[in-house]
Amino acid sequence: MSQEVETRLRGPEAFGLARTAIEEMERHRIWPTAINFELWINYLAAPESALGKEITRILKSGQAFTESVSEELAALYLPKARLNDQIRDAGDQLSRELASVSAAISSAKQSSEAYGQTLASASQSLSSGKDVASLEATVKTLATATQRVQLENQTLEKRLSESSNEVTRLREHLEQVRREATTDGLTNLANRKSFDEELARACQEADSRGHGICLALIDIDHFKGFNDTWGHQTGDQVIRYVASVIGRLGATPRLAARYGGEEFALIFPAEAMATARAALEEIREEIASRVLKRRSTNEDLGKITVSAGLAERAPGESAHSVMERADAALYASKRGGRNRVSLAAPIANAA
Repeated sequence: MSQEVETRLRGPEAFGLARTAIEEMERHRIWPTAINFELWINYLAAPESALGKEITRILKSGQAFTESVSEELAALYLPKARLNDQIRDAGDQLSRELASVSAAISSAKQSSEAYGQTLASASQSLSSGKDVASLEATVKTLATATQRVQLENQTLEKRLSESSNEVTRLREHLEQVRREATTDGLTNLANRKSFDEELARACQEADSRGHGICLALIDIDHFKGFNDTWGHQTGDQVIRYVASVIGRLGATPRLAARYGGEEFALIFPAEAMATARAALEEIREEIASRVLKRRSTNEDLGKITVSAGLAERAPGESAHSVMERADAALYASKRGGRNRVSLAAPIANAA
């Protein structure tokens, strides 16, 4: 599901959009399976998208919306389906590669065993003191067997080299797929799934090593009104701009993520509250200092500001708990007039 659709599904229009999807599927006599529901949610939320245009074409043509059609559309246009296909294809290629290598090793093993038997037979012939012709025949047999084993070994080495290159290519492909699965398409920051996983991992590491974590939530002020005034495309440009500032100041070892819609999150592993707060203030001040312009018309969009909430995790505190405290601090910034950083109240050790 696209980031735009996910954002709309977390807003006030979500239930209406879901009801409309069910009604439209019923009107077109399409079964409300999980795949069909996701397809129609995307279709209704973004009718001008590639998926939306294709569904419109199918409906106008009178083509039956069968299960195979749904699966084909999902494979082409739904990110999760494409991801599953890519992983499955890579797995199939890896299985074929391993089977090929296994066959090459098995063949080399058989040749080695046969060569051993040839050597044993030659040893017996040489020790028996037979005539010159027999010795010549034995030497010739040894030479032929040696050449065969050398050729087999060369073939095996070449196959292993090719296989190593192919496995490296597959590993790079899977790494790219993994990055795509954990990256927000609009901002190129980590997505929410990646953030949740990293926060859980960071909490475990902090407890095992005895260091702290600070967590921040950042939200663009008055973004809904901005979107209503200037439209979603310009709103996306603003989100990308804010993300670029957060990403630059939230680079490794910090983790910057788009948490949803116009909200972002930052993990500060093993950093003090004062250091994290200084980074957030720098982000806030840089964003507020710019006057933005609309790319297409060069119109003055005015200034954009952000509010932030910062929490310092207590030893043993759960990821959910520290998220709630950072969220409460964010809303304190909103209530306090926006364009500010608020700190969550500290809690006692949670262990």
